Amino acid sequence: MPAVSTGLIALIAIVVFILANAIRILKEYERGCVFRLGRLIGAKGPGLILLIPIVDKMVKVSMRIVAMDVPSQDVITRDNVSVKVNAVVYFRVLDAAKAVVAVEDYLYATSMISQTTLRSILGQQELDDLLANREKINQELQEIIDAQTEPWGIKVTAVEVKNVDLPEGMQRALARQAEAERERRAKVIHAMGELEAADKLNQAAHIISETPVGLQLRYLQTLGEVAAEKNSTTLFPIPIDLFKPFIELMTKQTEKEE
Repeated sequence: MPAVSTGLIALIAIVVFILANAIRILKEYERGCVFRLGRLIGAKGPGLILLIPIVDKMVKVSMRIVAMDVPSQDVITRDNVSVKVNAVVYFRVLDAAKAVVAVEDYLYATSMISQTTLRSILGQQELDDLLANREKINQELQEIIDAQTEPWGIKVTAVEVKNVDLPEGMQRALARQAEAERERRAKVIHAMGELEAADKLNQAAHIISETPVGLQLRYLQTLGEVAAEKNSTTLFPIPIDLFKPFIELMTKQTEKEE
């Protein structure tokens, strides 16, 4: 009896070992590349996977989107400005078999391709383009990295340049440039306002010159505005045109008396 019990226990242990190595359960976002005697027989999953113990070997691959941070890279732009740039790459595995067979470590390989492409592409840009045309540069990076990783069964969905760190001297120079640009715009706007005001005054002068009564009304309006202020003493000029009728009358009377 003890020998039979020992044999039964051993048989149960063997069965449990075989089942433990034969049954695999893959999640919805996982695929398993099955190698039978070293030969790839395909990517399986998700769900329950049955393997032949010892003969089959399975490598799991995640099919979810990976957000990979690209470390800060020293880049010299086309106009010889040294900057530090980092980025983030979003990609996912489309073909699990290629990701396992075509490249040793697809995560490391994608990271290296992203770093070298980032330095290469940004080195062809001028600093102003790098700061202003970020969206266009991101699109170009995405297309180049995606073309290089496609043979590995990887799809790069987006590349985003995160930070562009400028030297302190360049930051001061850009600040002075921005301040000078704002001053230039302010002066231009002020000059345009003066030009428009002069044009309107010229038009008003022409209109008033055609209607002398309008000049008198404008003068009286100005007096009303001055009088509205709480002033103890108000000085205002009197145009000679107001006395012109009286002067002409006195001149005529003087001529008659003579």
